[in-house]
Amino acid sequence: MSGSQQADSEVWLDDGQQESWRAVVALLTMLPAALDSDLRRTCGLTMFDYTVLASLSEAPQQTLQMSALAARASASLPRLSHVVARLEARGWLTREGNGRDARATNAVLTRSGWEKVAATAPHHAQTVRDLVVDALSLIQARNALVLRHFIERPLS
Repeated sequence: MSGSQQADSEVWLDDGQQESWRAVVALLTMLPAALDSDLRRTCGLTMFDYTVLASLSEAPQQTLQMSALAARASASLPRLSHVVARLEARGWLTREGNGRDARATNAVLTRSGWEKVAATAPHHAQTVRDLVVDALSLIQARNALVLRHFIERPLS
């Protein structure tokens, strides 16, 4: 076997690796879709909307700089800005200048936004419990954390 053929064969996944990869792809496709669909149907929010509102609800003074909010939501600033504009139009948050950095903008959760998160959180928590938490043993849940660590590391 030539060096090129050997290198090509090392690229392909074996049957076990292929099965594992397909399981990851299925999870990455099905779980977010199920969570998003449930939130849309029951609460009138997308999963991304909820992530933004919940992140703000957990922040000091319910305020985050847009770049920090984008990082928490695993989103680009343009995508976040589009969603923030939509949530702002619904009265759930406002944008304001950052007093320390004139170039930065803060997102601030409004009282109405806080009420929306508070009303949505119990339902969302139950859905997460039903779809994920109760389906895993303690060892499986810990293994998921380990898996996340090893997959996240090269992505950072």
